[in-house]
Amino acid sequence: MISVNDFKTGLTVEVDNGIWRVVEFQHVKPGKGAAFVRSKLRNLRTGAIQEKTFRAGEKVGRAQIDNRKMQYLYADGDTHVFMDNNTYDQVELQASALKDELKYLQENMNVSLIMYEGETLGVELPKSVQLRVVETEPGIKGDTASGATKSATLETGLVLQVPLFVNQDDVLIISTDDGSYVSRA
Repeated sequence: MISVNDFKTGLTVEVDNGIWRVVEFQHVKPGKGAAFVRSKLRNLRTGAIQEKTFRAGEKVGRAQIDNRKMQYLYADGDTHVFMDNNTYDQVELQASALKDELKYLQENMNVSLIMYEGETLGVELPKSVQLRVVETEPGIKGDTASGATKSATLETGLVLQVPLFVNQDDVLIISTDDGSYVSRA
């Protein structure tokens, strides 16, 4: 058990028969009344985010999460295959379990599988990935208004806004946190 006073961003806990990761937390000490902890939690099974308030000092279960280093091999229809880098065991995940991660996954990419008591909860991607632009409009010379952007489609199907100087076949560094353009590779 762990006290809610010890919450940290990224901590995994068991609350209401679910496995949750702390996204944000705030200790509140009102002038009148008891102190409490306001938190924002992400369900690792469904991806849903819930705001929850705990009394100060309340105890919750700590979930022991294992991160296994895996390599993404290939997709076979809606099934995606990952291989353990050490034991060469293969794990298959359905596309429905990956949701947003599919926009960034490339063959042979190293990722971490989030495991809880033998159950695979999801995939943890690197902070940024390198993806090639497959389609974008050409930049027009002289069109250099500050902060101007255009739409670009990347090799995984992700569509995002990029600066005007980005051309087709450029390799870009993309943040996996919010899907935004970082820089050219």
